[in-house]
Formats: sequence, structure tokens, C-alpha cells
Amino acid sequence: MARAFILVLDSFGIGEAPDAEAFGDVGADTFGHIAEWCAAGNTAPDRAQAGPISIPNMVKLGLGKAAELATGKTHPGTEYDGDITGFYAACAERSFGKDTPSGHWEMAGLPVEFDWGYFQQAFPSFPDELIGKLIEKTGIPGVLGNKAASGTVIIEELGDEHVASGKPIVYTSADSVFQIAAHEEHFGLQRLYDVCDAARELVDDYNIGRVIARPFVGENGVYERTGNRRDLATPPHAATLLDKLEENGREVISVGKIADIFAHRGVTRKVKANGLDGLFDLSLKMQKEAEDGSLTFVNFVDFDQSFGHRRNVAGYAAALEYFDTRLPEFLDAMQDDDLVILTADHGCDPTWPGSDHTREFVPFVAYGPRFMTGSGGQRKSFADIGQTVAKHLGIAPLAEGESAH
Repeated sequence: MARAFILVLDSFGIGEAPDAEAFGDVGADTFGHIAEWCAAGNTAPDRAQAGPISIPNMVKLGLGKAAELATGKTHPGTEYDGDITGFYAACAERSFGKDTPSGHWEMAGLPVEFDWGYFQQAFPSFPDELIGKLIEKTGIPGVLGNKAASGTVIIEELGDEHVASGKPIVYTSADSVFQIAAHEEHFGLQRLYDVCDAARELVDDYNIGRVIARPFVGENGVYERTGNRRDLATPPHAATLLDKLEENGREVISVGKIADIFAHRGVTRKVKANGLDGLFDLSLKMQKEAEDGSLTFVNFVDFDQSFGHRRNVAGYAAALEYFDTRLPEFLDAMQDDDLVILTADHGCDPTWPGSDHTREFVPFVAYGPRFMTGSGGQRKSFADIGQTVAKHLGIAPLAEGESAH
């Protein structure tokens, strides 16, 4: 029986979406700007070598061609005259937002065609009533931050005060999110999770998509976030591909934060790892263990949280090159009826002003020993990915999306 694998390169957009103007993202191009930065001969500690980006395995599958469908141009480092071995397309997003849940739910066949609630960017971001209820409910002595901020920056700014006062750091972004950062040892990891659980209940009144626990460690102004992040998402508003597979008795394996994004619905097994290397190692392990008829859904979060949001072009380029060197391990272990899809949930152009996501096409690059090859053109929804997987695994069609085959 067939198996399917969705590998999400979190934030790997391939060019401005048709509605980018509505989001202030005209000209955004995560992949294109990284490729141009590399081709210009730039170097940095995260990418010591100079010269065009080197991702030959993804290019051979059709990634460069997918980017051409989105932008109309060939990016340096993606030139290729040989036979493309995969299927490639560029997917636009139907969902109203450019956030993580919207992107993932849509690729699982459920576009988010309503507006999330958002907190204001300026201090104070959160309503006094909300903060007051959180303090009352959890017994915390107060909060720090209370504004839109980069997670790493605000921890550097307020980490010492947090350790001294015991007040967690709360902040938001352009997404529908309430984030809470606290020190794993001085504040306590489980205590942070408990505070986030309380916050999750409270923000439902504001229609907020996610509460995120952001634990960190370190001392005396030198702090580092750990891999114990936890996302508390509101449940999908209707059935997704994951739910349909579970209803059919299929195995659905979450690798990384996928289970959190779907509020643990439709997931039959969940595993986590830290770092791009750890997530790839775990993906290979799940590939060996996945049952016939199963879906393994992986989120490689580092592209987004470590490089996109931090506007680290060199780090993003190096991460793409690392991923590409590991990809043959996955492809070589595929069974005859397997299908693997490389895609993304939104953009996060590291050359773009600010630190938020960007509204972009995402790649739909698919490969299977028996799967079709060639261009699938521009697609109108990420839901085409979920519909393709549903057909490949032999379940009833989803309510949204058009299968690629």
C-alpha cells in the first residue's frame, strides 16, 4: 500500500503571491533573495563559502522550476538542463492570513477563510483585562514586555529582569499569537506550560490562533531558547486530511510541531527533535517505521524561527544547503509506492523589513518512483497538496483542493 510524506520547510516562500499587496509584501521572495545574496559573493559565519547557492538535489526534483512558475525568472544557482525527476508547482494561499496554522491547515485541505484576532503591535499589546485575569488565574507576580517583539531580542532585553522578578515575558507579533517566555530553571518549565494552558483558555475570547511557550536557559544576560517550545493552537474548525486518515484507520505521524499546530487532532503518533539535523534524523527513522497507508508530516521549524524571523540570510542559505545534502538519504530509502512532498506554509523573506512572515507562493515539489513528473503550473490553493495526498493514499476526496494527478 502507498505511503506519503509531507516535509514542510517552514517559511520557504518562492515569490510574492498574487494578493501580496494586501499584506504589504509586494516584492517579497524568500528563495529568490537568498539566491541573489549568495550569487553576489556574500559570506558570513553561518555560510563560510561564497558563490551561488548549491542545492542540486532539490533543483533536480524541480524546485528551481517551481520558483520560475512563481516569479517568471531563473534564480542563480538553480540553472539545470537535465531531466527533472519530480513534479513541481507553485501554490498560492487562499487563507486570509499568512500564519503557521492557516498555512498548515490549508495544505491539509482546510483553508482558513476568516480573520483571526490580533493584538496591537504597540505597547501595551495586551488588554489590561486579559493580563489581569492571567495573573489572577496563575499567581504570577506580573508580566514583562507586553509588546510586539522578536523572541530572541526580547529575551536578551528582559531576561535578567525576568530571572530577578519571576515575571514571565509576554509578547506578540504580526501573527495571531500570545507568546510567553520564561527561564526553564529559574521559573520552571512545567510552570511555564501551566501558565500557557491558562492563557490558552483566556485568549479564546479574542479569537487568537496560538499561545506559544518559549522556554530559555542561560545566565547573566546570555540566554538561549531551548527545543522545549510548545504551541497551543485552537483546533481546526472542520475536518482536515489528518482527521480523514485517522477515521480510515491510518497512521498519522507528527514530526516536530505538527501535532501542536493541529491541536493534536488527527495525529496517531507524535515525535519531536531539536535542530535541523535532529529533525532530519528523526524523519529518516519514521520513514523506516511508517506503516503502509500512512502519512508522515514533518515541520522543519528552524528555517523560520532561526533564520527567517531573525533575518539571517546566510544562515537560511546554509540550512537549505544542509537540507539538500541530506535529501538523497530520504529519497534512496523510498519504497516504490511512496510519495514525498516538499513545501512550505508561508514566506519569511530574510531580506524583508521587520521580522514577520511574507505573503508568497510556496513550492509544491513531489517525488515518487511511480509518481508523475513535470509542471503542475500555478495552483490556486495549498489545499491541492492535501487533495493529492488523499488520492495517493486511496481515501475519499477532501472538500477542498484539486489533486495533481
